[in-house]
This record gives sequence, C-alpha cells and structure tokens, in this order.
Amino acid sequence: MPKPEGAPLLIKRYASRRLYNTETSDYVTLDDISRFIREGRDVQIVDLKSGDDLTRQYLLQIIAEHESRGDNVLPTNVLTDLVRSYSEGAQTMVPDFLAASFDMLRDGQAKVMESMATPMGGLPGFEQIKQQQEAFLKTMMSGWPAAATTEPQEEKASTEDNSELDAIKKQLAEMQKALSRMGK
Repeated sequence: MPKPEGAPLLIKRYASRRLYNTETSDYVTLDDISRFIREGRDVQIVDLKSGDDLTRQYLLQIIAEHESRGDNVLPTNVLTDLVRSYSEGAQTMVPDFLAASFDMLRDGQAKVMESMATPMGGLPGFEQIKQQQEAFLKTMMSGWPAAATTEPQEEKASTEDNSELDAIKKQLAEMQKALSRMGK
C-alpha cells in the first residue's frame, strides 16, 4: 500500500534493537536512515513493543556518529552553547531559534543557488539575506550575556573598504562548503 504524500518513512525497532523499514520490508542501519534523510525523506522510528517514538534519540545518534567520524558540522562553541542551554533554562527559546535558523539557512541557500544561475553581475539579494540573518541573530541572542559582548568578525570587517565584497565571497565559499558536505 503506497504511503500518503508527505508521510514519514516508518522504521520499527525490534526488541533486538534491529531497525525495520516498513516500506521495503527489510532491515536498515543508521547509515541507511541518514541517507534517507539526506535524500529528503522524513523518518519516524518507533519501538515495536511499546509504540514509543524514538526518532529524536536515533537522529541524535546519527549526528554524534557523523561528528565522531570527523564530519564536523557543529563547531565546538555551538555544541557548548547547546549544552549550556539545557542548564540555563533556555530550553523554551533554543528549539524555536534553531528551527528558524535552519529555515533561514535553507531559504538563503535557495536564493544563492538561484542567483548563481543568473549571469554573475553580483549576487542579487545576497546582502539582504546577510542583513536579515545578522538582525535575526542579534535579536535572538540579545538576552544571552556572552552574546551581548561578542561582536562577529564579519561585522568588524564590513567597515573597511572592499570588505563587503570579501565578506560575501567568504560566506559564499562557506555555503558552498556546507552544501558539498550535505550532498555526501
């Protein structure tokens, strides 16, 4: 029976801890699940016996395995801030902030890719995306004591001549690097 459009791929975890793909009726590994997600599929992992949703647990495990293999996407300072957020009562703000940040990243990447498809007379809209991201980060981080005293390096550089172009080139290179890692 075909799955409804947009329905997540259901993975069942057996008592033996083996993971079973209900669509293809075969066992899968964490690498398989990671590949499904990179291909754009949403997954839901449930315990067969209890019915508990284990998706978060397995997604965190996938991230930890990638980070331990050297596929470092999360810098140490971000990981430190995440750990800190559990102890500072920021649990209510952090999930919304992270979700909004990733939404902005996806939107920004889509706009950059559209811009790259047009003749290179500059990157139309790129500076606007950068300004929106900076404003968003300032707003969200304004309540955090460490954030209020830290000024991003790119902001300092933007006061120099030609630094705006350099900053755009640097961000574009970072986005291309991140996109190439996502494609693996």
